Amino acid sequence: MGYFDGQVVWITGASSGIGEALAYALAAEGAVLILSARREDQLARVRAACPVPERVHLAPLDLAETGDLPALVAKWVAQLGRIDILINNGGMSQRAYAAETSLAVDRRLMEVNYFGPVALTKAVLPHMRQAGGGHIVAVSSITGKFGFPLRSAYAAAKHAMHGFFESLGLELHGEGIRVTLVNPGRIRTEISQHALTADGRPHGEMDPGQAQGMPAEVCARKMLQAIRKGRPEVNIGRAEILMVYFKRYAPWLFRRMARRVSPQ
Repeated sequence: MGYFDGQVVWITGASSGIGEALAYALAAEGAVLILSARREDQLARVRAACPVPERVHLAPLDLAETGDLPALVAKWVAQLGRIDILINNGGMSQRAYAAETSLAVDRRLMEVNYFGPVALTKAVLPHMRQAGGGHIVAVSSITGKFGFPLRSAYAAAKHAMHGFFESLGLELHGEGIRVTLVNPGRIRTEISQHALTADGRPHGEMDPGQAQGMPAEVCARKMLQAIRKGRPEVNIGRAEILMVYFKRYAPWLFRRMARRVSPQ
């Protein structure tokens, strides 16, 4: 029996990319899954591809619409008994210069990437406390550690995510509830294709850097290792992860490199 066998795991952003890869990996380890995303047809496709579809439940939601989340969480706790692990993976990126991006797009990115995960976490947390334990995972980004061209609102939302979930982890110390921040770099997913441009339309292109990124399956495997170990934070990626350390220890070098690296 593996670490995740029998655990109830809720994954947002589970219709593609890292979330889909996590669903397959956790299903293979015997977890009971709740999968969320906006596209219910894609969630159904993911469920059908899991080894035991009967152990996979669908909870479609839009992270920008948070009003019904407490009732949705209560429904699944009543049905499944508990939520052991919440993986806040759902999110949306950006491909637009700050000066050209409408405020509506800035707000949309903050709602999806920050307020949505925070609202779902606040809805789940009382049930974890009542159960005496749990694990909250926040999938951020290395751009939660530094700014980057064409990512102003995305980076801002991820910085906010870091502030909230790091604070939450410190507050929950000693309660049996762990918090893990995951910071992926370039992972081979559809995130650049769905990223918002200045007027809110999808970017619609696979960025060259994204295409050469780490496979989502490898990222998911590394994430699950970090969850098993209860790590408070982990950076996952390839050479781009070095930018995190340049920003911390040689900020002048980071700025020189960030200005020269293609934003794509």
